[in-house]
Amino acid sequence: MRSGHHPEEHTEAGVSNLIEYVIVSGVLIFLFVIVLLLVNTNIMQGPAETLEYTAFTDIGNGVSTRIVDVYSIAPTNGNITTVFDIPDDVAGQDYAVKIYSGTTAADQYVMVYRGTIASKISLAGISSTRNATGNTTGQGMNRISYDSGGV
Repeated sequence: MRSGHHPEEHTEAGVSNLIEYVIVSGVLIFLFVIVLLLVNTNIMQGPAETLEYTAFTDIGNGVSTRIVDVYSIAPTNGNITTVFDIPDDVAGQDYAVKIYSGTTAADQYVMVYRGTIASKISLAGISSTRNATGNTTGQGMNRISYDSGGV
């Protein structure tokens, strides 16, 4: 029986354990990075955009209703103005509201948007008789004005 250092005997057990550790760790890190990239898109960003679209639709319906209400009680001669409030922000960010005509004069819409997310609501009830236009944001109080003279 020999004791001590024997250079003619080669064992590769330590090297194979190290290579196994490096390969397994590399695969796990790769999978972890892929999961992190997918979590933001699928679990956080998608539901947030759905929430924003739903909120924009609710805001657009409210603005459309207020415009139709003002125009339905508008005097034949004279003017009327009302002030209303909409949420200052949606999901912690600003947004814009645009009232515009479509391809024909009878097609009018309220569009609530920010970036790539937009909700378009038809301005039904007044489009064939009166033209509505304008822009606003959620900040502060908003105003709807009607003037029979068209000013």
